[in-house]
Amino acid sequence: MTDIANRTAFITGGANGIGLGIARSLARAGAKLALIDLDTDALERAKAELSDVTEVFTAVLDVRDRSAYSRVADEVEANLGPVSILINNAGVAGGAPASRLTYELWDWGMGINLDGVINGVQTFLPRIIERGDGGHIVNTASGAGLYTGPGNVLYCTAKFAVVGMSESLNAELESQGVGVTVLCPGPVATDIVARTRAAQPKVTRSMSAEQRSTAFANNEKVKKFLENGAQPDAVGDMVLAAIRENSLYIHTDRSSEKPIIARSKALLDAMPLNTKD
Repeated sequence: MTDIANRTAFITGGANGIGLGIARSLARAGAKLALIDLDTDALERAKAELSDVTEVFTAVLDVRDRSAYSRVADEVEANLGPVSILINNAGVAGGAPASRLTYELWDWGMGINLDGVINGVQTFLPRIIERGDGGHIVNTASGAGLYTGPGNVLYCTAKFAVVGMSESLNAELESQGVGVTVLCPGPVATDIVARTRAAQPKVTRSMSAEQRSTAFANNEKVKKFLENGAQPDAVGDMVLAAIRENSLYIHTDRSSEKPIIARSKALLDAMPLNTKD
């Protein structure tokens, strides 16, 4: 898909971090923007900035709410025209050590990081296919959707699912003119840790100090790791290029290289030796 100008892009988590970086890049390419977020102040700032570049519609939406999602989708298309670029970017970085996970925390993390992507695809894909004018779906996963690490069970579970979903969609939708990209960023300089900490269920605050320190969203080392990562606007340009070139994968750096190689080797080594049928 190379014709981005005058298309309507629907971007969840579009007022902060990577989502805002993507919005800026698509706006410069001529797309109309539907910015979707829970942060009303950030939405106002983003609209004020980007309205000088393109048409912008904003809406507050919890991506877990399917009926609200459908309603907002209708409002966006009534104001900006058919959505043909879907950016499922809203996400949180929360979690806890496996022994401290609860159903509440599982439902919260999976609801946003996985169900939010499912809801976006289920809301818009039938519309895109029915119109027959092509389109593109970008799903934000993570390097943690390609390899695992301690203290990250909840996050990895959701992000692995997003990667698998994206690969499957790509195989099925290519013949229908709908491209699919899965964004698997390494560290990116956003405030996702602080925003996650403020939003995650209070049950995680009952952990000991030692347990909290190993949880992704509370780890000061993780904060430093992200601060030294790619800039959101640079990631936005990568997403723009991937849409134009119909690329399936986006990596923002090579930080995932060694763990991906190790995981791939372990998978292949576990296969039985070739035997006669």
